[in-house]
Amino acid sequence: MIGFGIVIPILPFLSPKLGASDFDIAMIIACYAICAGVAGPWWGKLSDHIGRKPVLMICTSGAAAAYLLLASAESLAMIYVARAFAGLMAGNFGVASAMMADITPPAERARGMGMIGASFGLGLVLGPVLGGLLSGPDGSFVVPCLLAAVMSVLAVVAAWFFLPESHFRNEDQPRDARSKLSLWSVLRQTQSRLLMLQYVFHTASVSAATYLFPLWVYALLDWSAREVGIVFGVQGAIMALTQGLFMGPLVKLMGELRLLRTCVSGFFVGLLMAVFASGAFSMVGSVLVALTGATLCMPVLNSFASQRSAPELRGRMMGAASAAAAWGRVLGPILAGVLLTVGGFRLAWSLPLAMVAFYWLWAFSHWPKRPVPEFDETVNP
Repeated sequence: MIGFGIVIPILPFLSPKLGASDFDIAMIIACYAICAGVAGPWWGKLSDHIGRKPVLMICTSGAAAAYLLLASAESLAMIYVARAFAGLMAGNFGVASAMMADITPPAERARGMGMIGASFGLGLVLGPVLGGLLSGPDGSFVVPCLLAAVMSVLAVVAAWFFLPESHFRNEDQPRDARSKLSLWSVLRQTQSRLLMLQYVFHTASVSAATYLFPLWVYALLDWSAREVGIVFGVQGAIMALTQGLFMGPLVKLMGELRLLRTCVSGFFVGLLMAVFASGAFSMVGSVLVALTGATLCMPVLNSFASQRSAPELRGRMMGAASAAAAWGRVLGPILAGVLLTVGGFRLAWSLPLAMVAFYWLWAFSHWPKRPVPEFDETVNP
């Protein structure tokens, strides 16, 4: 995640040097997400068959290669190719969530997902700061991308030596009939289609905010990648602290559903503030409030998804959730880019606000309360 975070603050400043418009930047972000959305369910299904560890190592190795491509990019087309390949290799997010679900009982599931979020947050603390600082005053992206590649290689090495496999399938037993179901059938039988839609709304709103914020502060405050990297680093620190330290106690105090409703409400309030923000304090504050609320929602969504699937289908379910989130990352920047071109920043910020409004309505409806299906929730030793 350090490697991933390094690229976040530099992409909006990297692409214009090669002739990209604001909308091109949105398309570059969407290109990554489209490929991740296509490949995510396949990586999850593969992890159900060959194990989580090899899939994580393959995907992280691909990420290293993608960063090297980005570092060597000398044209806008090369940036598209590098980010598309990175998206195709982005199966590690869903597979990591499936691995955490393998080793945590249902009562501890949200806390376990919060630990993944905390590790992501720690990476996002250092990544954007390093990306902003290493890009220098001229916004060079070669050094940050090379460092991102090195970080990914180190992750592969660490996985090889220290990461135990969490999912084992007995080849002597006949394959469960459910493993032959299509992904759509799995989602229908587990009544998870509306749940997957919330992943789309969630990540579309987050990615729209992540896309808009650098352009927003550059246009109104004349900020550079350095300041943007610092803000995203602060948000990563908040993400790590809230998910790492507070997720478990909050779930015990409030329960998963009540916590989700509270955090979605905070997400909505922050985006409402962004629509009307004008100065540096209100602009930064609105984004921090919105993304902090969003940060605590995702572990609960992941807990809901993992508990709706049998262990032998868990990789597919979490891969589907990862893919739904990726398609949200497609829609968010593209639609925000269109609205920004048509009507400016206030109209563009209204997009994630509207999507989170639907997210909020779902959270306060009866749909999240669907009973967990009956299956043997045995945790691997």
